[in-house]
Amino acid sequence: MSTIKSTVLLCLVFIGIVLVMFVISVLRVPQLSVEEMRSKGVFLLPTPRDIAAFELTDHMGKTFDRSSIDGRWSFVFFGFVSCPDVCPTSMSVLGTVDRQLQASDPELAEQFQGILVSVDPERDSIENLARYATAFSPRFLGVTGPREDLVGLTTQVNVAFAKVPLAEPAPPGSASADVAADAYTVDHTGNIVIINPRGHYHGFIKLPHDAETIRLTSQTLASQF
Repeated sequence: MSTIKSTVLLCLVFIGIVLVMFVISVLRVPQLSVEEMRSKGVFLLPTPRDIAAFELTDHMGKTFDRSSIDGRWSFVFFGFVSCPDVCPTSMSVLGTVDRQLQASDPELAEQFQGILVSVDPERDSIENLARYATAFSPRFLGVTGPREDLVGLTTQVNVAFAKVPLAEPAPPGSASADVAADAYTVDHTGNIVIINPRGHYHGFIKLPHDAETIRLTSQTLASQF
């Protein structure tokens, strides 16, 4: 009888261990290794770089500075409202990640911040940025400021941008001069910049951007930081 009891007890213990391992595997947050991140276009700096003080304006007219990125993982895209391709595509991907995190992990979603910083401050008004950024997620921020202040931030996170004329310059004083002055696009770096909760430049995500990769990256970073 004691042998039967011992056998039953061992079976129950074994079943219990299996169940515990199953629950742990189900609850474990999927993570990416550094090698997996690199293979998916995510590159982390060996030593995150501090970002010097800056001051811009968000789409609500509030000051956007170092305090605006402290305490959250900020995924920042540098683009512009009239961008026809990469900007809406990348912002849409970030919007998808935001919705996925809110549905699956609300706590992590609160640590995730999507930001569009305009590289076309002459045309991207606060009102335009408000409509544009929040169209991808009501939680996202649109940010702008004087060109020299934008350059002060972009140079710290390895982002470049430049105006590219779409037409030959009109003669000064001609009727088409004002129209021609607005006939340009903006070439810019397509990386999504990652800024950690301490306000340090942590890394970047190269094109093409993928929602699953960014979601797993955000989960990995949040669990390790």
